[in-house]
Amino acid sequence: MSEGAAQTAVGPVTIVAIEQNEPRPLLRDELARRMLPARVKPVVALTRWGPARRWMASATDKHMPGLWASMLCRKRYVEDRITEAAEEGLDAVVILGAGFDTCAYRLPSLARIPVFEVDQPENIARKRARLLKLYGRVPEPVRLVPVDFETQALPEALADHGYRVGQQRTFFVCEAVTQYLTDDAVRATFGFLGAAPPGSRMVFTYVRKDFLDGTALYGAEAAYREYVLRRGIWTYGMHPDDVPAFLDEYGWEQVKQVGPAEFASRYLAPTGRALAASEVERSVFAVKR
Repeated sequence: MSEGAAQTAVGPVTIVAIEQNEPRPLLRDELARRMLPARVKPVVALTRWGPARRWMASATDKHMPGLWASMLCRKRYVEDRITEAAEEGLDAVVILGAGFDTCAYRLPSLARIPVFEVDQPENIARKRARLLKLYGRVPEPVRLVPVDFETQALPEALADHGYRVGQQRTFFVCEAVTQYLTDDAVRATFGFLGAAPPGSRMVFTYVRKDFLDGTALYGAEAAYREYVLRRGIWTYGMHPDDVPAFLDEYGWEQVKQVGPAEFASRYLAPTGRALAASEVERSVFAVKR
């Protein structure tokens, strides 16, 4: 995973923190603001003023239309699926590319389930420092797992932190990770996921391949120029119709694939806000056969 990818952890949690200032937030996360670096908190405080908040969302969407809503909706979708799975019984949760995600610290359904937060060493070090400042420790039963997806073996890294590979019915989260990886790294990651026991579940996101190859930009020309052409950090994509066959190779079955239409009806419409999610990124819910 590129160095540029390691620098993207703050952006999503900043959007989540700003969203808490909305009368009807798409995602409720009272911990997001406390996870932020001190330099970002004044910006979040400013967005208690409605016009500033709306300007921030608009500025984000000028870069990639629908990015603001997409980030919030995909996180809400992940939380809904985790909560359902935890109620039916889980042995563990593994969050790949965890960044400053707060699920493990605030969802009641995860209070007694081991959660393994996996990310690049730089991001894990920052997360650990933040948790120590907030709680004086890394709260149980969370395990922070530093790993470079391109150069280190994910199963061994998790096993070193107490995860029983292939033995624990697990909910896997792979949110905004695959686009930063090479094809080999994606296949190595899904090879690991293929060892999960039946009944395991997963939500992962991907960027559309037609966006990455420039044949369909969905109004996100600025994002294409930055992430694909200039910085070169978005490298892997999928075609929506190819996802079921890809998952089948690793013993997984697609249950639902969601994008802007589903997010609109499920999350956006009930708030009454004039937001739309992006077509560039999609989310997939799958189960292990």
